[in-house]
Amino acid sequence: MSVSERLRAAGITLPAPTAPGAVYVPTVQTGNLVFVAGHIARREGKPVVGRLGAGMATAEGREAARTIAIDLMGTLQAALGDLERVRRIVKLLVLVNSAPTFTEQHLVANGASELLVEIFAERGPHARSAFGVAQIPHGACVEIEMIVEVAGA
Repeated sequence: MSVSERLRAAGITLPAPTAPGAVYVPTVQTGNLVFVAGHIARREGKPVVGRLGAGMATAEGREAARTIAIDLMGTLQAALGDLERVRRIVKLLVLVNSAPTFTEQHLVANGASELLVEIFAERGPHARSAFGVAQIPHGACVEIEMIVEVAGA
């Protein structure tokens, strides 16, 4: 099954990339690697604001991470023209707006990781780091950046 067929089967329509909110570009390709800038959790175009472990549950953070993965794929699609060019999802960096006692950042990150494995199959398993941070731009609950290996540099 192709990436686009898996997206359709999951009921996912990829969004157009969001314009950068500061001085950076959405993607940079060097050789066969594409670095996708950090994306924050959004719902209906507005940041999903909150702090995990202080009014926001792990399940909510996990869902936010899943929606970010969809946005990351949309940005990647715009940059590559075809997600079939993806050879491997290499790495995710997941930043979780966390209360000092919150320790389930890895479970929040699973929302993105599981979706990427579902959509990219054997090309989806990746290395990952998940950190609790004091704050994320706009008060968002989660931010994720991604590194991808692609065919045809």
